[in-house]
Amino acid sequence: MAPYGEKAKQYPGGFIDLSQGTPVDATPKFIQEALNQASNSPSYPLTAGSVQLKEAIKHWAISTLGATGEFDVLPVIGSKEFVALLPTFLQSKRVLYPQIAYPTYLVGALLASAQATAVGSKAADWPKADLAWINSPANPTGQVLSDSQISAVINWGRANNAVIASDECYLSFSDQAKSILALTEGENTGILAVHSLSKRSNMAGYRAAFVIGDKKLIDQIRQIRKHAGLMVPGPIQHAMIAALSDDNHAKEQAHRYTSRRAKLINVLTNAGFTIEYSQAGLYVWCSKNEDCYKTVDWFAQLGILVTPGSFYGSDNFVRIALTAHDQDIDKVVERLAL
Repeated sequence: MAPYGEKAKQYPGGFIDLSQGTPVDATPKFIQEALNQASNSPSYPLTAGSVQLKEAIKHWAISTLGATGEFDVLPVIGSKEFVALLPTFLQSKRVLYPQIAYPTYLVGALLASAQATAVGSKAADWPKADLAWINSPANPTGQVLSDSQISAVINWGRANNAVIASDECYLSFSDQAKSILALTEGENTGILAVHSLSKRSNMAGYRAAFVIGDKKLIDQIRQIRKHAGLMVPGPIQHAMIAALSDDNHAKEQAHRYTSRRAKLINVLTNAGFTIEYSQAGLYVWCSKNEDCYKTVDWFAQLGILVTPGSFYGSDNFVRIALTAHDQDIDKVVERLAL
């Protein structure tokens, strides 16, 4: 990517980086204040999370995700850490992950010396495995799995005695997407849902995420994390409680991304791009029906850096992040409209 970044930086109108899904909008003040108020933190935090944090996550899971039945929760140090280590925690031997996907699913399987297989969204076609990842809304495509697709995954997991890990970090940016926990009918055995406050609450720098699901699995994972020293810092736990107590800031942020997405999709469509999925999440997944690096170069000539789809498993698409300030999105629109 370095040569394309250098080329983009030479553009007279300025460089705009749409290659990374790194939030740029401010962390809400009330969350910052919660962190500051808890800054005197001389004791070790609990790996399991404080009582108050666990209750906040459970309440949020029920009221926002529609979780029912028995389940437990566990705070983690950002969702990427958990995605990378889950196959190791579970001693998985065979891991399935989406064909077009965030690369950490594959990396996590490789770290555990597990066999990794990329699969489509039709669970009926999946081979046997002991762990399967799904991601809805998806990174990089923005695809939202339907209720029937997720239910089929749940049924596959039960039939194969496999763990289903649902990466739901972009769920707050979709009106259509549902948590897997809303579709288990209260039977959460073998189910784990992964959530993050990085994008929802602009807390990427806090490394604040959590897992919800099967009580036995979470206890197993918690015991290993305890001995590995994998604990969310106490002040961060307080900030998480504050973030989960308020939905208004998350709705406002989702509206910002919806507006940015609409602007980019409109101008990209007019410029002749094919848009695939991209109905949710933080990215536009698009193609000029050519090698993805040729498209990356085309954007670089306009001072814009985007990500080649080959990073995620597709050679003729690019991923364009919505994580830029509104004024930069407007500049991108102007440049693409010329």
